[in-house]
Amino acid sequence: MGLQHAFHAPHGGADFLGWRKTRHGSTEIVYDDGVARRMIWRVATDDPSEARISEALRVAVGAIRIVPTLYDELKKRAIAIERIAG
Repeated sequence: MGLQHAFHAPHGGADFLGWRKTRHGSTEIVYDDGVARRMIWRVATDDPSEARISEALRVAVGAIRIVPTLYDELKKRAIAIERIAG
């Protein structure tokens, strides 16, 4: 079974979290609150585990404070990121 790439907040908001591969092969994480904020991070970890990224996003999008929870979940899994937009 494939990994989930996109997640929407279950608590009725328009919040979106997803991950994607760029043309150059790097992995990016995208957050959009559906109103005004769109943030993009590049995964700085060498050879990141897509399963661990997917699990971190799933946990974060279920929280009320998505972005702080995302940082916490990525840190728990030793996934380094660098903000590139937003």
